[in-house]
Parts: sequence; C-alpha cells; structure tokens
Amino acid sequence: MPSSRWLNTFRPKYKEATSLPTKVAFSESTYEPLPYGLIVLAEGLDPTLDIVAVHGLNGHHEKTWTTNNVNWLRDLLPSDIPNARILSWGYDANTHSTSQISGQYLYNHATTLVSDLCLKRSLTKALIHSEAARRGALEEHRSIKLSTYGILFMGTPHQGGSGVHLGELMLKVASIFVTADDKILKHLERDSEWLQQQLGQYAPISNEFITKFAYEMFPTRIALGKAIMVVPQASAVVPGATNAEPVAIPADHLNMVKFASRQNGGYEKVSGHLQLLAEEAPEAIGARWEEQDRIRKAQASVKEDFTVPFSLSGIPETQNFVGRKEELVEIKEAFQGDGSQRRVVLLHGLGGIGKTQLAVTFVKEHRDAYSAIFWLNGKNEDTLKQSFAVMAKRLYKEHPSSPLLRMAAEAKDVDQIGVIIRQWLSAKAKHRWMLVFDNIDNPKLPGNEDPQAYDVRLYFPEAHQGSILITTRSSRLKIGKFVSVRKLVDIRESIAILTSTSGRVNLDRDTYAIDLVNQLDGLPLALTTAGAYLSQVSTSLEDYLRHYRSSWLKLQQKSPDLLSYEDRALYTTWNLSFKHIQSQNESAGNLLRLWAYFDNQDVWFQLLAAGSEGSPAWFATIVYDELSFDEAIRLLCDHALIESLEMSGGYGMHNCVHAWAVHVLNAERETSMAILALICVGLAVPTNDVPEYWVKERRLLPHADKCLESVINTINLGLQNNRNALNAVHKLGNLYADQGKMAEAEAMYRRALEGYEKAWGPEHTSTLDTVNNLGNLYANQGKMAEAEAMYRRALEGKEKAWGPEHTSTLDTEKAWGPEHTSTLDTVNNLGLLYKDQGKMAEAEAMFRRALEGKEKAWGPEHTSTLDTVNNLGNLYANQGKMAEAEAMYRRALEGKEKAWGPEHTSTLDTVNNLGLLYKDQGKMAEAEVMFRRVRNENLNELPSSPPPTRRFVTFIYYVLIFFPLP
Repeated sequence: MPSSRWLNTFRPKYKEATSLPTKVAFSESTYEPLPYGLIVLAEGLDPTLDIVAVHGLNGHHEKTWTTNNVNWLRDLLPSDIPNARILSWGYDANTHSTSQISGQYLYNHATTLVSDLCLKRSLTKALIHSEAARRGALEEHRSIKLSTYGILFMGTPHQGGSGVHLGELMLKVASIFVTADDKILKHLERDSEWLQQQLGQYAPISNEFITKFAYEMFPTRIALGKAIMVVPQASAVVPGATNAEPVAIPADHLNMVKFASRQNGGYEKVSGHLQLLAEEAPEAIGARWEEQDRIRKAQASVKEDFTVPFSLSGIPETQNFVGRKEELVEIKEAFQGDGSQRRVVLLHGLGGIGKTQLAVTFVKEHRDAYSAIFWLNGKNEDTLKQSFAVMAKRLYKEHPSSPLLRMAAEAKDVDQIGVIIRQWLSAKAKHRWMLVFDNIDNPKLPGNEDPQAYDVRLYFPEAHQGSILITTRSSRLKIGKFVSVRKLVDIRESIAILTSTSGRVNLDRDTYAIDLVNQLDGLPLALTTAGAYLSQVSTSLEDYLRHYRSSWLKLQQKSPDLLSYEDRALYTTWNLSFKHIQSQNESAGNLLRLWAYFDNQDVWFQLLAAGSEGSPAWFATIVYDELSFDEAIRLLCDHALIESLEMSGGYGMHNCVHAWAVHVLNAERETSMAILALICVGLAVPTNDVPEYWVKERRLLPHADKCLESVINTINLGLQNNRNALNAVHKLGNLYADQGKMAEAEAMYRRALEGYEKAWGPEHTSTLDTVNNLGNLYANQGKMAEAEAMYRRALEGKEKAWGPEHTSTLDTEKAWGPEHTSTLDTVNNLGLLYKDQGKMAEAEAMFRRALEGKEKAWGPEHTSTLDTVNNLGNLYANQGKMAEAEAMYRRALEGKEKAWGPEHTSTLDTVNNLGLLYKDQGKMAEAEVMFRRVRNENLNELPSSPPPTRRFVTFIYYVLIFFPLP
C-alpha cells in the first residue's frame, strides 16, 4: 500500500575512501528470503547517490513497487538515473495478517530503518532521523543529514487520512478471521497527536531538504461499489512547508506507486522529479560539506567556554516592575540544571500583561548563572534574523580571536550568520548561555496560513543544551514549560505602578484612583499608560476616569508612547492579534467584534445560540453546534484575548480588551451587530416555569444592561421590521421586572410597545401582551390608574382579536373569544388591581371569571388555575371570609404540591398565606407549623432564590421573633 517515500542521499567524492565500508551487492536470490531490511535493487554505474524506497502500511519491499511483473525501481529507473544506487526497505507494517504480526509502532519502524541505513550505507555510518539530527547527538547522524538532498512523499497522510476510519472498520472485520493490530492505524487518524508531533519534529530541519508531496488524483474503489480518496491533497501536502512542491499522480491510492512502463503518466512525473533532484544535488551537497569543513576547523580553535558581559541595551525595560514573585520562582525552577540539557520556558499571556518585563526581571536577577544572555526580537522573522546579526557582532567584539565568530561577523547573508552562531552555541562545552526569544506571537502552527508566521524552533541551536526563554501570546506554542502570566490580582501592586508612573502620591487613599485601578483590572500596560498621561498633565483622577469612560480612544491616542513596551500604545497592542485571527477564521474575528455589544464577562454557547434564527451566515456557522463554537473560541483563547471562566463555564474578556473591542474594532458602531447581541440576550431570557430561571436571569443581567444602552442610546432603526428584535426587547422587560428594576423594565416595555404598534398596529396580540405587562409593572409600583388603563386596553383588544371573527387567522378549530387563556391572564390581573384598590366586589368578579375560564381551558389542577385560586383566597382573607379563604388556600396548596412539589417557591407562597390566615384567626400552633416550613425551606436559600421568595423576608423576620430557632 502507498504512503511511501524516497530518501535521496548523495555521497561527495572528495570524502576519503579509506573511511568507507566496502559495498555489498545483493542479488534476487539474496533478498528473496529477507522480506525486511534494506535490499539493493540496482547497484548503479559509479554511483554518486542513493535512492531509498520505503513502502507504506500493508506493503511489501518488492510487491508494493511491482505490477505486471515490472518493478519499476529495478527495471525502469536505473537506466534513467544510471549514477544512482537504488534500495528498497521492507518492514512489518501489516494491520492484518494470517500469521503472527508485529506490534511495533511507526516510531519503532523508523528506528529500525535508521539502524539498517547505518549498516548498509556506503557512506560514513549515517542516520536520517529528525530527533537525532536536531540534537546533533552523533556525528554520523549529522553526516547523513548533510548528504540528504530530497524527500519524495507518496500519498503520505501528514494530517491523517479519510480512509483511516474505514481502515479501522475493515481491521475489525478482518480480526474475526485473522490476527489484527490497530496500533499503526491509530497514529494515522486525522489530526492525531502523533502526526502533529512528527510534523513538529520534521519542521525545524525541513528547509534543509527539497520536499515533494505526491498525492492521488483518483478515488480508490472499496466494497459495495463505493470509492474514497484515501489520502486527499489536503492531507498529503503540508501547507506552508519550506522548499516543497505538490505533485499530482494520475492514479488511485493503491496504484500511485505501480508503473508498468515508462509511458505511464505517474512514472513520467515521479522519474522526472527524481532526475531533477539527481542533477541538482551534487553541487548543493558539495557546497554543504565544504561549509561544514570550514565550520569544523573554526570550531576546533574555539575555547571550551566563553563569557559575554550582561547588557540590556535596546531591550524595553521598565523601572516600575512589581509583584510576579510566584512566576519568577516558577521560571527559576524550570531552568534548574547546568545547561547541559536544554530547558525551554514559555511565558504566555495577553498582550500588555507584562511578559517581556517579567523576562527582563528574571534575566537581571539571574544573570550571574549564565555565561551569556542574548535578547532576540521575534516580532517577525526579519527582526529575529537581524537580532542574530547583532548578536554575532557583539560576540566577535568580545572574542575577536575566534575564526568562527569572525566568519559570522563578516558574513553578509543574515541566514548564514544565524546558522554559524547557532552552530557555535552547539559546541559541547558551551551550554551556560540563555537565549530570550521575545514576542513570538505568530508561530507557524497547523491551521495558521499567515505567510509571516514562522517556526521559532528553526532558530534554536542544534545541540540539545542551553536555556531558552520565550514570550508569546499563543497558547498553542507548547514546546517547553508553560508559565501563564495573568493580570495583577493584588490592588496594591496596581496602585504601585500607577504611583510610580504618574508621580502622584497617596493614591491608595484616593477613591477615584482605586476606581481607575479597578477599571484597568491589573493590566500593567494600561496602568503604565494612565500613569504616563497623568504625569504630564494636571488633570484630576476624577476627570481622567470620566474621560476614560466617555472618550476612551481619544484619551489613548493622546497618551504618550511607552518606551518600555514593544507596541508603545494600549489601543494598538491587540491589533496584530486580531489580524492573525481574521486570517485564520474570519467568523472568529467577527465574534470578537460582536463581543463589544455584550458584557465583557461570561459569554457561553447557549447565550449565542439563542440568536441563531435569521442570523448572518458567519454567526450561524459559529452557533451551528458546540464544536463549531469551540473552534472559534479556541482561536480567541490561543491569542489570550479571552479566557475560560471555571466557575460559570463561560468565557471572559479583560476590561481593557473589551474597551479596545468597543472603541477600535467598532470605531463605527454597527447597528446590525448591536441588534444581533440584543436578540441573543433577549431570546435567552427564560420563562418563569424553567427550573431555577432566576439563576439564568441573574447571569443574563450584565448583558441585558449592555443591551439597554444600545436600545436607549443607539438603536433607532432596525427594530420595527425585526420581529426577533422586538420580542427580545419585550423579554428584557420581563427580565428587569423579575429583578425588581422597574425603570429599566418600563423602558424596555415602552420601546417594545412602540415597535409593535408601528410594525403590526395597536391591536395586534404581541402589542397587547406588552400592554398587559406594562399593567403588571404599574400595579407593582402602586400606579393603579395607569395599571387599570393598560389592563382595560389589553382586555378589550384581546377579546376583539380572539373573538369569532378572527378564528381563521389563529389556525384553531374553536373560537377562543373572551375565554381565551391570554384574555384570562389579563382578567386575573384586573382582579389583582381591584383588590389592591379595595374594590372587592369587582375583584371577586374578575377572579371568578378568570377561574371559570381557566378551569374550562386547562382544568382545575393546572398551575395557572391554582394561581387564581390562591388569589381568591387572598381576597376572601382581606374580606374576613376566613372559611372561604382557607378552602381556597387548601385547594391551591394541594394542587401546587402535586404539580410543583412541596419546596417550590409558588407552593411556599400559599403555605405562607395559610400561616398568615391562621395567625389572624389566633390559631398560633397551626400558624407556627406553616411559618416554620417557610423558614426552613427559604432562610438558607435567600441569596440564590428567585425574586418572588424575597417577599418572604418580612414574614421570616416576623416568624423568627415569635418562633425563634431552637
């Protein structure tokens, strides 16, 4: 089976022949009994290069390359490349077999290949293996890496194959009849961690080879007449690989390495690429060896150790660093050792959080532990290369007698300078150095197609030694010990920064300073920016805080640049991160912009999903399911612009990042974004029959407040013709009413009413629902006249709307008329209003009408029916009709216990009412039973209980006085 590759290694003739082992020739009779290991298929004429073919899963060193009795490696290729020795390597890669199979993993097979190459190569004993080449652990390993010019991957699933899951299924079927092993297949699942590790290990040395990624053009036939692309182009080709080229093979996966003649289209392509590599290689490989010899001679004259005076010249340094003691200890512990084994530490966090300043502080405190510390600007690949050039000059200045350093200092090519310096640092005795890679914020990782992204590991010294400290905003750059740099949580540290940078005193006793520090939320860049501004003006902290809230962007633009920060300004520091996000996932970038219209804390999937109906395509993609949401969220987390919240399970954004999203990403406020956020929040408001609805309401409240600003201040158009938006505004009114925020509730209801009236007229049922809720609101505020007007309007409108003349529009089989349940809700509300006004007869008439209608519509035990029964009990109690009141309460209590359970707040409402009734009758024993039940169920739950329960507070205090706890 394919997933094959060739390793082309070239042998420079100037190498001393006496150091090379004698070639061994193998005939067919020799390799036939040996299915595994390196087999020589063609010796070549005075060969100067080796071509090594490695088969794939379920393959064979001979059969994989053979069709119609033609093994093209042996029968065709030698005459096209006569100066090549051609070898085939066989190994046990069966996933199913009728005999005992190998349980080796792919890594084990690679190790075996390495050993075989060392034995069979007629070059200095050599090895191709990225880990060993990266470490430079063995000289022979380095020699074969230097001699390897090209690699041709044939249908190799670098990112997993779509046929792998099918392969697992076939494996299970085969297991019924034969022994089977799925270890290898597990490595090849799409996006498997093992594959990502292999790409990560190959990437640092990939630029030293010419790479061809061959992929199948046609699907492979499988059972039942179906066909699949086993390893499609997206899996076979590594995007953004250096010195790489995709090659399309006109065949399916099984036949892309089987060629019966030179006229075969696949053979023409493969042999053509191999011939081109064979022509280019000798000069390139010869130059490599010549350069290597020069470096070796220079290294031979280098002292065993070196020192370079500590310097922070050109490094952004602050004079007001505070705190971070735990992080400094964590970094120190991660670098324990003498440097003979490489240690890599990554400082990860939000831009402006103080990663660079933490790194500066660490190297200042521990400079004596290192022979040299070099600071490299990794903002982009060009700045990093220039940093190596500066480093070379600095080293040569301190050690002018070093030929190798002279070579680096005098070189014109920055790439060559970097290579020499990294090799110089790889000398065995040189291991007490530290390299600081600052601002590695755009690393080359799977999924990042930004052409400016690069792999920082390419710039590590080859030897596995020394200490490397990296600052990054990317949480995915996991190539060492991870140290998270978070906001300052001790307000005293924030006050200290503001005091130091502003030059003002006694800020710890200034309430406006404390408010400002809380607003800046422990972000050192924001604190330093504010301090720098305040140091140059006489503006009071009160005025600065007012400007910060009303004119954020203008205030930031007027603030002085900060020499101690790479980006200099708070309002631009996250722009590059946003650019990277947009280039990888435009929907994630739009989500970041949308976040400006929510509160900065606690956004979760269900909140956004509530607004999915009729939403823009980009938003619908994100909320399609939780996996899609997670994909966008992970990208924002990767750039440290948001973070997960353990307590709620949602995601939060720093105050300053949110201000940037509001004022920079949304410099021109977008009504469509504001309406989308409004719809999400409003339609997420639960109804009162949802369990623990009050908890969900409180979680939504900060977002509702943000939407309130939009509705009142900015959204003038767009609501009228958007039913979802109007419904959202109405439901926000319900939310505020439940939370006891009457002014906000009235504002929402008024805006919803205005929209409904314009969109559908004053008598539309949605309009009348809002009118009814306004009546409830006024009644709760004691505005009886206004409440009655609203109820009367709602009642008349609903009776008309749902009368016989409108049955055809309601898609129902009977006229609802005056007994429609929505009408009855308004009748019930009128009863409550009349009771509060002391109009007992009118109230009883309303309650009786509502009760009869609800019993007819829903039955005698429906919870809405029982609410009206309870209300009748209240009415009778107020009239002194104690027997009738008790009968109503008992009926309501029995029904609610059955429907809601004994602990539900609605049930306890009625229990409380019974207690009051018994107290008024002088039945203190019965009253005590009721009140104790209320107390026991609610006293400990008050902080997290729903708003209706708060009405018990007065009664509980009363109960505690007369019936104290034992």
